[in-house]
Amino acid sequence: MAKYDGDLDLIFQALSDPTRRRMLATLGKGAVPVTELARPTGLALPTVMRHLGVLEEAGLIATEKQGRVRTCRMRPETLETAVDWLSEQRQIWEARADRLEDYVMRLMAEGGEDA
Repeated sequence: MAKYDGDLDLIFQALSDPTRRRMLATLGKGAVPVTELARPTGLALPTVMRHLGVLEEAGLIATEKQGRVRTCRMRPETLETAVDWLSEQRQIWEARADRLEDYVMRLMAEGGEDA
């Protein structure tokens, strides 16, 4: 994986806000009109639209307008980029922890012979 991935930056930026995470959690249950997403936030509609713009720019949601109703749906496949990156990082750190454990066990075994 490249060291710099602009899409990954947008995804993590979008996920960094608790309001946007709550919106994604709601959308995980199915498509929802913007007004329904806005209601529990207590935020003004323009503020909600800015949050949705960030989510849409990151590719986490798609919106569709039919008449006067704009409906949002989640695009869970976009999260795969973040999941892949996090999996790579986990593998790196688990390998490091394993090497550290091996080193400590070797030191303990060597120290036991001197006692």
